[in-house]
Amino acid sequence: MNTPERLLTTNPAPRPVSGVAVFGYSLFMSIGGILASRCLHQSMLYDVLRSPMSFFERTPSGNLVNRFAKEMDTIDSVIPSIIKMFMGSIPSTLVFLKSALKTTQSLRPSCLCLNSTLWLAVRLEFVGNVIVSSAALFAVIARESLSPGIMGLSISYALQLTASLTWLVRMSSDVETNIVAVERVKEYSETEKEAEWKLDSSSLPAGWPTEGHIQIRGFSLRYRPDLEPAIRNISIDIQGGEKVGIVGRTGAGKSSLMLGLFRIIEAAEGNIFIDGVDVSKLGLHELRSRITIIPQDPVLFSGSLRMNLDPFDCYSDEEVWRALEFSHLKSFVSGLPDKLNHECSEGGENLSVGQRQLLCLARALLRKTKILVLDEATAAVDMETDNLIQSTIRSQFEDCTVLTIAHRLNTIMDYNRVLVLEKGEMAEFDSPAVLTAQRGAFYKMAKDAGLV
Repeated sequence: MNTPERLLTTNPAPRPVSGVAVFGYSLFMSIGGILASRCLHQSMLYDVLRSPMSFFERTPSGNLVNRFAKEMDTIDSVIPSIIKMFMGSIPSTLVFLKSALKTTQSLRPSCLCLNSTLWLAVRLEFVGNVIVSSAALFAVIARESLSPGIMGLSISYALQLTASLTWLVRMSSDVETNIVAVERVKEYSETEKEAEWKLDSSSLPAGWPTEGHIQIRGFSLRYRPDLEPAIRNISIDIQGGEKVGIVGRTGAGKSSLMLGLFRIIEAAEGNIFIDGVDVSKLGLHELRSRITIIPQDPVLFSGSLRMNLDPFDCYSDEEVWRALEFSHLKSFVSGLPDKLNHECSEGGENLSVGQRQLLCLARALLRKTKILVLDEATAAVDMETDNLIQSTIRSQFEDCTVLTIAHRLNTIMDYNRVLVLEKGEMAEFDSPAVLTAQRGAFYKMAKDAGLV
């Protein structure tokens, strides 16, 4: 007959099976944590990259860095180990509850002050001592029916219960505290998204746009639904190859109009057509890859000059050198020890502002799209660099549609037409000569600049 004493002495725990189980459990928790962390990181990264510009305007960069650094580190390192220890505490607690507390229902711990860590520890110690005392008392009462081995085993397990309960509560508290990292990551994984980059339904003609004809009809946009429109009811028709200047006071809506053209901000009302194609029906990549912009703040990345000029390696060295020649940088690059392989620091800090802007011009010359946008591209450079940029645009983009947000009015006095914006609305739109003769808003700005 299998007595308890015999079972205890003749059936030791299968150690190999226990070791394999522990290894499998640890492996499962580690791989599961890595996969969950990777899934959360990819989801957050994808959604943040697809978020509209308004999201980055209202979200501090420190918050973004914190989500991708500290919160992901918590998810990678802290939460899996806490869950592992938490899960490891459950079986021992359940085993004891099943075997001992069935007969001691009155000894269930009643924690009235869970918010106090110290008071909770006192309660847990008290409960553990009561259970140990109950186990010892029960062993004395039932000494005739129980063997010494079973009594010793029950008291031994009762002594371990206090530590198990304390560890279980501590781990559950840590899980609750650190699970906030998952909530914060999920918050950025559910942000508003931009439109699709590519649409299967859109079929652009080869080489679109071929003319650069821009039609803006009743166009309005706002940065957020709860704000007033930054642009109101703009309707203009720009023929292919025209050079159009866009001027206005600060906050008039000049840059907002260009943001709408690139669909960085979606239209609230109206439409923009390029060569008869509604840009709102296109994928963002299809639209933005067909328009070139030279921004006010030149953008360069850490890497070689050639990589900054041709990041996707679409052009030959001859074409790159030709673009550098037209942008008046050939002699400068030729004098560098590594020439096209010269390393640029992050943001191009080892180049002057003028050189960085001329590199952006060379990049535009390589792409040579039918529509070129200059967003106050010469506002931060000296007059000499400004003249170089303007001469290159006049000679190399002669057959392209050029939209220039002008900081210096003298750069657009020879343009075909000028759009004057005031408080987000179109005030004037005609040739510089006609607008000057009308003595309106453009005339006042030209007079302030000493041009009339």
